Amino acid sequence: MSTHLGGTAKPLVVAIGLLTTLSSYAANTLISYKIDQPIELDGVAESTWQKAAPLTLVLDNLPYEPADYKGMRETNYSIQSLYDDDFVYFFVQWDDPTKSLARYPWEKQQDNTWKRLMNPDKTGHENTYYEDKASIYWNINTRGFDKKGCDIACHMADAGGVVADVQQKSAGRKFTPRQGETIDMWHWKAVRTGLTGQFDDQYVDSTIDPVVNKNWGRKSDHKTGGGYKDNITDDQLAPAMGTRMWNETDSYAVVPEDQVLFFDTFKPGHRLASIIVNPFTGSRGDISARGVWKDGRWMLEFKRKRVTKGEMANQQDVQFSDLSKTYYFGVSVFDNSQINHLFSHRVLKMNFEQ
Repeated sequence: MSTHLGGTAKPLVVAIGLLTTLSSYAANTLISYKIDQPIELDGVAESTWQKAAPLTLVLDNLPYEPADYKGMRETNYSIQSLYDDDFVYFFVQWDDPTKSLARYPWEKQQDNTWKRLMNPDKTGHENTYYEDKASIYWNINTRGFDKKGCDIACHMADAGGVVADVQQKSAGRKFTPRQGETIDMWHWKAVRTGLTGQFDDQYVDSTIDPVVNKNWGRKSDHKTGGGYKDNITDDQLAPAMGTRMWNETDSYAVVPEDQVLFFDTFKPGHRLASIIVNPFTGSRGDISARGVWKDGRWMLEFKRKRVTKGEMANQQDVQFSDLSKTYYFGVSVFDNSQINHLFSHRVLKMNFEQ
């Protein structure tokens, strides 16, 4: 009897292990489904999206927790994908009870001066007057990403505030482990790119010298024009442009049609946007998007060409040229925070339906 049991135990263990592996693979795998018609980016899941099974996860990790942090500590997140001959499309949703679009807004004071509202934490970063954001990291050629995911490029300061032997105030830095390795970083910013209908297309390389690049390995794709900048006068005492009061519909950033010299007709307590935005041109504007917040939930619909042709495209952009390949990625969302974000340690992967 014992001999018989011993003979059947091993296949049973192997079978259980195989099922566990398959289950884990399925739980971490996003399938991009083939479609024949392009998707209109409106932040609404039209019927075509019913074809795409969502990958769902809970984002419940923070890189650090500032004092008096009032942001989310976890959120439910889902991502779906479709593709056609030219583009790959994504529909992302996550719970967020607050729609945060007040990024350093200008507020007129009782003495008729103007003040940019800020409340930085001990690392010098904002968690009060900021914007909601979302990001996706796609591996390009970084060894170990398929095992560690985004963690491989995130380096937190030690107890002495040191990263890569450099003393600093920032909570952490991003850079890849080896020269020549890069990660594609898609960064949607509700204020700075929300009204231009884009992501900020960036990437991460191995730079660890702040003299070479103040943001270390984090860099922006090549652009030929457009972008965002502070709406501030040279003496930093007032807004430089805009005549419309801040609102969370269409005036939380100064768009091109409102980029006229600031004329003060406002009363104490009135607010103005502190960011001037223009659509990116060039590779930095490769990703088109539309974000909608409704009933405590962000819905973000976006697309990018499967294969990009911009300057340094192979170093800065993941190329979805091989439909038989597995593409590894990670996700995060920012609740009204400059660098603090919610993420999961799960290593995610995407395959294309053939």
